[in-house]
Amino acid sequence: MVKRIKVRIFGVGERDFESGKTIKEVIEELAPDKAGEAVAAKLNGVDLVDLSTPLLSNCDMEIIRISSEDGRVILRHSAAHLLAFAVKELYGKVKLGFGPATSDGFYYDFDTDPPISLEDLPAIEAKMRELSEKDIPFERFELPKEEALRILEEVGEDYKVEHLRDLPDQTISFYRNEGFFDACRGPHVPSTGWIRHFKLLSVAGAYWKGDSKNPMLQRVYGTAFETEEALLRYLEGMEEAKKRDHRIVGRDLGLFQIYEEIGVGLPVFHPYGAMLRMVIEDFIRKEHMRRGYMPLVSPHIARLDLWKRSGHWDFYRDKMYSPIEVEDEEYMLKPMNCPFHIMFYNSRIRSYRELPLRLFELGTVYRYEISGTLHGLLRVRGFTQDDAHIFCLPEQLEDEVLGVMRFAREMLSVFGFSEYEAKLSTRPEKFIGDEDSWDMATGALMRALESSGIPYEVDEGSGAFYGPKIDIDLRDSIGRSWQCTTIQVDFNLPHRFDVSYRGPDGMEHRPVIVHRAILGSLERFIGILIEHYGGAFPTWLSPVQARIIPVADRHTGYAMRVLDALRSSSIRAEMDGRPQTLSSRIRDAQLMKVPYMIVVGDKEEKEGVISVRHRSKGELGSVTIEGFIAMISTEIEGREG
Repeated sequence: MVKRIKVRIFGVGERDFESGKTIKEVIEELAPDKAGEAVAAKLNGVDLVDLSTPLLSNCDMEIIRISSEDGRVILRHSAAHLLAFAVKELYGKVKLGFGPATSDGFYYDFDTDPPISLEDLPAIEAKMRELSEKDIPFERFELPKEEALRILEEVGEDYKVEHLRDLPDQTISFYRNEGFFDACRGPHVPSTGWIRHFKLLSVAGAYWKGDSKNPMLQRVYGTAFETEEALLRYLEGMEEAKKRDHRIVGRDLGLFQIYEEIGVGLPVFHPYGAMLRMVIEDFIRKEHMRRGYMPLVSPHIARLDLWKRSGHWDFYRDKMYSPIEVEDEEYMLKPMNCPFHIMFYNSRIRSYRELPLRLFELGTVYRYEISGTLHGLLRVRGFTQDDAHIFCLPEQLEDEVLGVMRFAREMLSVFGFSEYEAKLSTRPEKFIGDEDSWDMATGALMRALESSGIPYEVDEGSGAFYGPKIDIDLRDSIGRSWQCTTIQVDFNLPHRFDVSYRGPDGMEHRPVIVHRAILGSLERFIGILIEHYGGAFPTWLSPVQARIIPVADRHTGYAMRVLDALRSSSIRAEMDGRPQTLSSRIRDAQLMKVPYMIVVGDKEEKEGVISVRHRSKGELGSVTIEGFIAMISTEIEGREG
């Protein structure tokens, strides 16, 4: 007798089928209108599987469309395999590394001799298109681990062998396209013909497994979409992003530079960049004080024993620099500020009446990052965080998290960001603390997210071992997401440092510690701001808010009086008295994205006025100095422009 199974497709319905039918066949029978866009399925809300998978038992099924988030990941992962297929066809003796999908594309690592260069990408892309047009099926097969290792050793895939040896799996899955095969968990699109709208983008060096002691491989990056229109939109966005690249804009506007003599990942802020940073720091300091935070300033190094007690030495050592010998004792550059804040809290016995206690610091920390991962201001080795730690009673946790969420939204909005999304990371398999405390903390974070109105997803089991957390991503002016705000509940450090307060019962109790940063790394946030505005900062943030340009040398005295008047009113102004032509100096001010240009000549000096030009609005006409000061001051105070 043929076994029957019940299959329920989300949003479609359910039906009995003969056991052994493939997912593709079931979709074609039960949802034929969706079959043309289906690339995979999710079974019972967990497992992503190929359309060729036979169904052997009752199940719930979600059809994965190619235009969905999961569908794009599968498409891009398949495109990475198509890339490896093409490189093998063209280069022959190639050793394969990793080839995953990324948030907006894919890459594959290759060991080739000679190495792949940027000039090789058109030929590789042409071969990929040729293989796509052949519409070659992705065929899945599985082998016992020892047999899989033997086959990979025979064909010289050393990196695959090394990787698979470390896996606990006893069965290894492969995918085959004609003569090409690769070890992979899958799933993949049904055939290469599904991969039509793609582009190879760049080549970079990448150490095997990210370890500088291992061989350097060539990493080829690309992207893929389900339609030509979506691909073109992405590529246009990339071109716009290139124009806004903070490394180029930062150099052109004189904001910062990274000097080889100082070291990679250690930016120096030039006067204009330092001014921008100072404006941001002054603003967020005042906002913290307004919300009841107490400031702290802590040293850049501490005894190694402190980092051992905090757990950083055990759990974070690969991101810390080597110990420094000081009078026969070992010290470390700090990777975090939290132990210093806890030292202050523990400096005396605390009462429950003192809580919540909110401590804030613009603290500079140092973390070891591999040179290949460094990227302008976005990833550096020394950076300053708007770091805070809130010590509170368990029953105060939800209100404190809500307060941080409101604070974050207000701050990000002031800087010009209005779209956000969030992720709630929950208890992992290995954790410290008790389940009741985790449930209390997770519930508080979830209720705060729901009250905030920020869209969020729950990332089950991805919290840190010491507590659940919220990460907030902002969306910039060209649609890219950046992670900035983070809120973490910590059960680890209160235990390690014996943090306590005296309750109304006279007994010692453990407070909850909330670690939080609103903007995150100031260096990274400034990099994001540069790209968000393309360097054309609103007036309140602009390093130079007005540039005075005298028409000729004889107008310099009047220009200086205008300059003094503006500076006396706390307007960041400068004068350009260079011997270049007037039009050249106005053009330079435009290129430097100065909000206001003030031209003074015979007429202006005689009438005691100034001629004002805005970088985007053009000529604004003549106004009195007092009138201009009142106008720009209102704009700055309102944080407009």
